[in-house]
Amino acid sequence: MANDADFREENDYDPEPVYLDNQQTDSDALLDDAAPGILDQIMDETTGQKLWYVVHCYSGYENKVRHAIEQRIETMGMRDKIFDVIVPTEEEIEIKDGKRRNIEKRVFPGYILVEMKMDEDSWYVVRNTPGVTGFVGMGNDPTPLRPEEVKAIMDRMLAEGGPKVKPKFKVGEKVRIIDGPFNDFIGTVALIEADKQKVRVMVNFFGRDTPVELDFLEVEKV
Repeated sequence: MANDADFREENDYDPEPVYLDNQQTDSDALLDDAAPGILDQIMDETTGQKLWYVVHCYSGYENKVRHAIEQRIETMGMRDKIFDVIVPTEEEIEIKDGKRRNIEKRVFPGYILVEMKMDEDSWYVVRNTPGVTGFVGMGNDPTPLRPEEVKAIMDRMLAEGGPKVKPKFKVGEKVRIIDGPFNDFIGTVALIEADKQKVRVMVNFFGRDTPVELDFLEVEKV
């Protein structure tokens, strides 16, 4: 059994399959035990269908696992059964030390999506990839995503309007206004509207608390 800490050492990435808890380390025995109970019912319902499945892996190793699956697809001749592997991401703008930078954020840390036709062979290739800890589903049964779920994920990845700002402040925290007529005023965050990228700040102006609506980029945490 591989040690979890060993796998997490990026420079010691083990090309051999990794199993957790009390799973068998013999791949054939693992498949023999799982396939009759799990895959028969799934294949009855999904045979021949190209569907998206969610695969759980070590958080922070999503891209390595994706690459490992893609390599196994090629070396094991599974291109006709496993079609695509993606790590859902979206772009955000992060404000740090007064500077803006675009960052790529994983939408679902610890998960990747695989488009495949589920059968014993394709299940075996994905499930026994180093870093994969299992399929997501009801109990032990891999459950494909519904079309509307796939569309929602893809739409999020291709969201219009460019990357969003990732706020570094919370309601009730003190912030400094860094742009506009209230530049350099200190206020308290009263409301955050993430969908509009707006924040409402209560500023003491002539002895009265005055609400000021600002863009995320116009304030910084004190």
